[in-house]
Amino acid sequence: MEGKKQEETVEQEIIDQPNEDDNNTESDQAETSEEYSEADRLREEKEEIQNRLLRLQADYDNFRRRTQKEREADRKYKSQSLVEELIPVLDNFERALQVEVDGESAQNFANGMKMVYDQFQSALDKEGVEEIPAQGEVFDPHLHQAVMQVEDENYESNIVVEQLQKGYRLNDRVIRPAMVKVNQ
Repeated sequence: MEGKKQEETVEQEIIDQPNEDDNNTESDQAETSEEYSEADRLREEKEEIQNRLLRLQADYDNFRRRTQKEREADRKYKSQSLVEELIPVLDNFERALQVEVDGESAQNFANGMKMVYDQFQSALDKEGVEEIPAQGEVFDPHLHQAVMQVEDENYESNIVVEQLQKGYRLNDRVIRPAMVKVNQ
């Protein structure tokens, strides 16, 4: 009987003792949930950093494209301010060449002026300066500045009848619109 009592006592002790496996699973679950929350936090942080990196990369690409376009525009229109200053000189040359001259020496002088004018015109052409066509063209408010309207049966409506002052553009940018008379 004593052997039975010892067995019962041992069984009772086993039952009364907290199960170490139960404690381990609770602590394991706590550790596991901490690991999951840590993993989630790290995953979120990683995604945030990736998003910031992508935005930064996109900003850099946009900056690079914008500066490249600005550089191209600077190269394309680098001579705009010079051309704006030279157009009135070109107008004066044309007026001077329209004057009638008498005598051989005056004619030689006029021929020399014509050569200088042609050279000047050639230099402007090389820079991309071109005259805006006007006479007989359809009126375009982007290219022409209407200063007068007339009624002429020889022309259709909205057609440039006469050019009063030449217009010029540099590449595709209008430097000075042509001043024109337009048919109603």
